[in-house]
This record gives sequence, C-alpha cells and structure tokens, in this order.
Amino acid sequence: MAHPFPEFYDPQQVGDIFKPQVQRAIQAGINAQLPTAAEDKETVLLLLVDAQIDFIHPDGSLSVPGAVDDTRRVIEWLFRNVSQVTTIAASLDSHIPIQIFYSTWWVDSEGQHPQPYTTITSSDVKSGRWQPVYEPKWSTEYVQRLERQSKKELMIWPYHTLIGTEGHNLMPALYQAIAYHTAARQSQPIFINKGSIPKTEHYSMLEPEVKVPGHPQGEINTDFLGALAKYDQVYIAGQAKSHCVLETTASLMRYFRDQPKIISKWHVLIDCTSSVTHPEIDFEAMANKAYAGFEAQGLQIIKSTDPVS
Repeated sequence: MAHPFPEFYDPQQVGDIFKPQVQRAIQAGINAQLPTAAEDKETVLLLLVDAQIDFIHPDGSLSVPGAVDDTRRVIEWLFRNVSQVTTIAASLDSHIPIQIFYSTWWVDSEGQHPQPYTTITSSDVKSGRWQPVYEPKWSTEYVQRLERQSKKELMIWPYHTLIGTEGHNLMPALYQAIAYHTAARQSQPIFINKGSIPKTEHYSMLEPEVKVPGHPQGEINTDFLGALAKYDQVYIAGQAKSHCVLETTASLMRYFRDQPKIISKWHVLIDCTSSVTHPEIDFEAMANKAYAGFEAQGLQIIKSTDPVS
C-alpha cells in the first residue's frame, strides 16, 4: 500500500541546505501509527550510499549532475513504501585533508601538487612525473596494485566530504525522511563511516580499494555483509552510480558470487543514482557496462516507480 507524503515534506527543498526539522519529522512518524519494523514478516533494507551534501548539492565540491532529482526520487520512494521498509542503512564518506587521492599527497619534479581529476599511473610514479610526499614505498606499490588488482588508475579528487565540514552531512531533506521512518517504524537507522584511511581509496561502503590489515576499516566488512544477507530484500541508492554505488554493488557481487539466491534479493534503484562527470572519461558508459554484467548474474535493476516486491 502506497502511503501519502508527510505534511512536513517539501519536494522543492530537496536540493537545499537547511536545518533539518527533526522533531517535526519524528512527530509525524509517531502520528502515522504504522506497525513496528519488528512485526515485518518480510524484511526490507534501504541501503543509501554516500547521500551527502558534497555529492548532491549543486555547489558541493564533488557534485554529481542529477543527484538532487535522484534524492527526491529516493525520498518519495521511502515515503510511499514506509510501512514495508524495515531498516535504513547509510554510508558516510568520511575524509581528512591528507589522503592518497588528494593533491596534498603528491608533487611533481618542481614541487607542484596535481590538480583535481589528474590521473596518476604506476609509470608516472616510476618515471618521477609524480612523487609521493607521504609513505613513498606504500604509494609506489599502491598504484601498481590498483592497476593490477582493480584495473584502475589513481584519480586525484577535489577535497570532499571532509569530516567536520558541511559537505560531510546527509542532505537535510533526506535526513528528515530517515528520522520520519525511524519514528514511524520504531527502527534505528544504521550509519557506516568509511574512507578515513589516509593511504587507500574507499569507494565501496564494504571495503577499501587496497586492503590495510590491522586498521578497523582496512578489510572487508564481513559483519555487515552477514547482516545484509539476512534481509529478504535490499534496495540500493545514492551517489555515485559510477563510483561508490558501483563499487558497493561490486563488493556484494564478489562476496556472494556463489549464492544466486542472495544476489536475486538485491535491487539497484537505477533512477536514484547518477554518474560522476569527467572531462575525458565516460564514467556513465563504464558504469552501464558494469551494471549490465551484474544484472546478467541476477542483480535486479529497477526504477523507484516499480513496486516493492
């Protein structure tokens, strides 16, 4: 049964930055008088990947074109299906100023730092075109392992989702929707921080690009993967389609590659995620190819207008 949107929701505010009306959203959830999540016979998880201001707001430091409309669609999907969504889990990309994918980490022969969207290859490092300022042995091995294991080149990104900055926060309208669900279903949200290890990228909410043994975030999150497997249905949305949503999905597909029944329970809300734009790289085409491969393996690619199964 589709539910009406709560009275506090204003679709025109989805792309705005404002102080979330948490008390109002929670009271609206209480007033909805819905069954508690503990009563669900079929459990449903909404998995939100990095739905943060820096990726979604038009002035965000790594704003993804189309992300505001994506966020509006996922909020409205949640409101329509609130009585069926058991739990919401959301990742928070959580960075610090000196990391291997920021310009602070690298210099050229003249001591100049790379500009955002510069790619750094293993041959660049070997030739001395780009030199690491920090952890030279690890950095040299890192770009080699990234190319060999992940088939990727290191990208220098604009500073984004820095811990303690506004850009790290979830979009306010989305936070209100989460608070509403929390009260309406008596179900605590789950928040997962990732991306704070200086010497590795961490696109997937489940594992870093290159493992860092001994660090709390340095290996694949098997505890959360085990929890995900227990849900009857999982719906995935967030930013970006070409990066963190894609790599989270790829982690799931690898981990459960021999368990098609589990894979068939996952749904990517494809109209609730968009790709990063780059002046030279067609991330959208690369992402579409990857999702087509996942779909062939049993992943469900759907739209937010499709019914919750």
